[in-house]
Amino acid sequence: MIKKFLCLAATLVLVAACDTTGNEAGTGGAGGYGAGGAGSGGMNGPARPGSQEDLVVNVGDRVFFALDKANLSAEARATLDRQAAWLKKYPSLKAVVEGHCDERGTREYNLALGERRATAAKDYLEAAGISASRLQTLSYGKERPAVLGSNEAAWTQNRRAVTVVVQ
Repeated sequence: MIKKFLCLAATLVLVAACDTTGNEAGTGGAGGYGAGGAGSGGMNGPARPGSQEDLVVNVGDRVFFALDKANLSAEARATLDRQAAWLKKYPSLKAVVEGHCDERGTREYNLALGERRATAAKDYLEAAGISASRLQTLSYGKERPAVLGSNEAAWTQNRRAVTVVVQ
């Protein structure tokens, strides 16, 4: 029992050490940024126009996918339409579209699936008029979950593509 507790404690310490930005999980710099949807301007007042926080608060920075899928739902396309309009307002900004998966499946499978998800979102933004030179993709596979847990509620939140502003 003590051995299990120590293993769990060590795991938690290692996970906490991975967040070098000092921010809450899912709200750090490039590589896992954003809370995911429309809301209020946060504790520091309104979001600065053209910032990651502005994207998160006023547009939504992520889209979600079904299990083992990389095709965009109607809801995902609506979010990406809002992202495209927002990116058109700030033509000097570039973005990285990150692909993520839930914990199931091998590392290799999830890296490939994350890349397909990121590419699907990027391709949609390009079709909506955003220059390919402004967009990149990056797959994290299952390595950066937004929500910890081994249940459908967590898995649903982890199957995503997140648009991250690059300043």
